[in-house]
Amino acid sequence: MSDSHARDKWVDAELALDRDYRFLAIRVHALANVGAYYSTLATFPIVLSTSGIAGSYMTPAIHFRATGVFTNTNPTAPYRGSGRPDASFIGERLIDYAARELGVAADEIRRRNHIPMTAMPYKTPLGGTYDSGDFPANQSIALERAEYAGFAARRQASAARGRLRGIGIGANVENAAPPGQEQVKIEIDAAGDATLWAGSTDQGQGHATMYTQIACEQLGLAPDRVRVTEGDTGTLSQGGGTGGSKVSALGALAVYEATRQLIAKGKKIAAQVLEAAEGDIEFALGRFTVSGTDHSMTLAQVARAANDKPPAGVAPGLSATGSHKTSLPTWPSGCHVCELEIDPETGTIAVLRYVAVTDLGRAVNPLQANGQIHGGIVQALGQVLSENIAYDAASGQLLSGSFMDYGMPRGDSVCAIECYDNPVPTAINPLGVKGAGEVGAGCAVPAVMNAVADALSPLGIHHLDMPCTPERVWRAIREAAK
Repeated sequence: MSDSHARDKWVDAELALDRDYRFLAIRVHALANVGAYYSTLATFPIVLSTSGIAGSYMTPAIHFRATGVFTNTNPTAPYRGSGRPDASFIGERLIDYAARELGVAADEIRRRNHIPMTAMPYKTPLGGTYDSGDFPANQSIALERAEYAGFAARRQASAARGRLRGIGIGANVENAAPPGQEQVKIEIDAAGDATLWAGSTDQGQGHATMYTQIACEQLGLAPDRVRVTEGDTGTLSQGGGTGGSKVSALGALAVYEATRQLIAKGKKIAAQVLEAAEGDIEFALGRFTVSGTDHSMTLAQVARAANDKPPAGVAPGLSATGSHKTSLPTWPSGCHVCELEIDPETGTIAVLRYVAVTDLGRAVNPLQANGQIHGGIVQALGQVLSENIAYDAASGQLLSGSFMDYGMPRGDSVCAIECYDNPVPTAINPLGVKGAGEVGAGCAVPAVMNAVADALSPLGIHHLDMPCTPERVWRAIREAAK
């Protein structure tokens, strides 16, 4: 009841194509609700919609006009994707609508307009520059994994059971890890254990696992030898929290930089103790070794030496503070395929199959990355199928005041989600990571809605406004039958 709301827009959109179905221009006008009061980030979902409307396609001209409107509702603010899922929804719905009107297959019209890898870096009409990505392959892998070519037979089988079956494609190019900076400090104690302080803040993404993984790989430690603390303002002078799919592309890089500095400092200390030149000290698997000899020291031994008698000009203690700053965003991308059935007697929708292909660059932890994709898809399913803030028209009283009244997606709303990777590492940062938090929602919102529209298309229904609740779908079917 008291939190910010999101994605409340009324949009008019147009797509122009030439005789070969190549995109010529997109024109959009959006009326966006900002609520009764102007929240701190109220314009983010409005402004950032413009960066996402180009998507993965070569469109020479784009005109996007957005108008913020005050109403009597809660203030609006960013919600997983901050306007970019809205933009991909607009673009991908236009493409499906154009394909249907022009009699060309939805996958073919996309294929003709994808930005090829040979065009990278590609500057979109609205100013963003994609540094990397293989958008045609995202789609081809998704269609193959989803058995897209065999859909017609599955649709006939559903029709024989009195069901309406639809399939939808949704693509997105996410503007992630915006320009900013993150800081990390790592300290090795006398026992050889590491404490890592990070300026980020975890909301369930699993930052500690990712940070621990990088620290272990770089320092040769076991995971149980690393302790992670986030958001400690008494230890770090900087920290950007979380948001914008940035922690893997900023925080993880700060960990990487801190380990490099810590190893460099450890080499100075080991060189003094082992009476060798600093350039002859090698580090691997948690040990500092004099090149070509068996003389070595563990991290713990170097840490103790760092406190006892560090070299001249070297601060006591084996610790280092690393930061990573970027002036360019990364561009994760993906293509999803959703297949679903509608019961025309009740208007209920059952998602039968979901395939997600994503380019996150180099995923630090693939399991966690897939978890982020899953989360975005489920949030998108909620938006498209059930979630809606309801107010009484006469009094303005909020009616959906608890999760007993609000259409939150639940376990039985979701089928098994198949995730596949198509990584194209970015050169913007040393690890090649792009970010994972929001691209899933950006692909899923249009994929699910396109599948709903495709299922209803044999009845002459080509669009519904979200959410596609059973009642709304049932009424549209009944109206089409008149």
